[in-house]
Amino acid sequence: MNIQDAKEQIKNAMTAYFTKDEFGNYRIPIEKQRPVLLMGPPGIGKTAVMEQIASELGVGLVSYSMTHHTRQSALGLPYITENEFEGMKYQLSEYTMSEIIGSIYKLMKETGVREGILFLDEINCVSETLAPCMLQFLQYKVFGQHRIPNGWIVVTAGNPPEYNKSVRDFDIVTWDRLKRIDVEPDYEAWKKYASAQNVHPAVMTYLAARKKDFYKIESTVDGRHFVTARGWEDLSEMIRLYEENDIKVDEKLISQYIQHEKISKDFAIYYDLFRKYRSDYKIDAILAGTPDENVLFRAKRAPMDEKLSFLGLLFDAVTSHLREVCEQEDLLDALLPLVKTIKAELASEDGQKPADLVDAHITEQMDALEKGRKASSLSPSKQRCMQRVMAALGEFKALLLHDGCTGNEAFEVIRGAFGKNVANLKEMSAAGSKVLDYAFDFCEKAFPEGDEILIFVTELTVNYYTARFIGHYGCDKYFLHNKELQFSERQMEIDEKVKKLDWEL
Repeated sequence: MNIQDAKEQIKNAMTAYFTKDEFGNYRIPIEKQRPVLLMGPPGIGKTAVMEQIASELGVGLVSYSMTHHTRQSALGLPYITENEFEGMKYQLSEYTMSEIIGSIYKLMKETGVREGILFLDEINCVSETLAPCMLQFLQYKVFGQHRIPNGWIVVTAGNPPEYNKSVRDFDIVTWDRLKRIDVEPDYEAWKKYASAQNVHPAVMTYLAARKKDFYKIESTVDGRHFVTARGWEDLSEMIRLYEENDIKVDEKLISQYIQHEKISKDFAIYYDLFRKYRSDYKIDAILAGTPDENVLFRAKRAPMDEKLSFLGLLFDAVTSHLREVCEQEDLLDALLPLVKTIKAELASEDGQKPADLVDAHITEQMDALEKGRKASSLSPSKQRCMQRVMAALGEFKALLLHDGCTGNEAFEVIRGAFGKNVANLKEMSAAGSKVLDYAFDFCEKAFPEGDEILIFVTELTVNYYTARFIGHYGCDKYFLHNKELQFSERQMEIDEKVKKLDWEL
């Protein structure tokens, strides 16, 4: 199965394992909970999926790579203790708490999170001396004499032997204690994730036409050459940072992430073309409703590979605008209950200064953010939202300090500041609707046959932010063109055209 299907399987298992009876006991006792084993090639997103699951379920996450552990670090160090039985004293060897179990208790103490996931990566690469201990752990959730706390679920991951020389094969006894999920690379599954992660449009448009370059591992006389989903995502982030800092992106950089000579060279050539398209097509002017006639003329007559690059540029720019609207909505959704709480606190007249009262809420948000980061229970988008909430509260505090008002007057100051955020959302959403309309206007003129428009509509449909914006604010042209997607044969014909593209770089 692909990584997204695997994610749903794991998430469902976690939900079942976290289920309690009417007395607060876990329906499946910890020793009966089969650890999940996520088996798949390197770099397909196994660790990223666990981070997503933890944040979506709101539980903690502790991760370890088992290749770095010895028997002592996993079990704890032995020490001699003395015990007595029927009048005779005996010396016994006991163990300190292992680093792995200890890290769970430390996280619980620092964050207050009582439930979580212990993720053990490269589980089938443990040393020979550690293997028997791992079998005991997988069955009883115990390292040495220390059990993982109730409410913590074990998920493991491993690579098939063809990808890792250190892999040990488990026996049937071990396999019979695991929920095994085999995962294969899948571009379409990764594409949905990549859109949400804002992967660079050059990467997205390149892979749209060269899906075979998405994931590849080859062994030759010169060694191993490979490209993985993780490599593309990490390269994307670096490209954006290089562009922001006006640093040239070249094949030397690309080959550090895409460790396959031909693919890295092809993508380097394509990226140079992509930059040229970005300069030539003047996307900002298109989204402002003032496209250059020469740009329109060129788009009409461009070959399909260039059209796909253009659509990637256009979609990336549109998504950037609409994402900001969605983030402003998230800010207001998170800020509104806090404003209501502050209103009630100001009405209580307990003598606390309004600015100090708001400052207390800033501290609460800061503590929650720090604990969530440590526990890995907050998604990156949620963390950004909390930071924006703190910034808004900081503005409230600054206004209150400046005006020196109290009681109802203080709340009116906050109400006014909150109202400006609401007005800002209305302006942003109106601007976002115009951007979307102007994008469709250009596509209708440039691509009257409609195939390219259907590709654009499909991207708008599957992207979280664009679909959310259209669901909230509508877009007549989107719904008009979306009707054409009902003709599945035509959509399949378009997909076949894209699959047959072979970039001549």
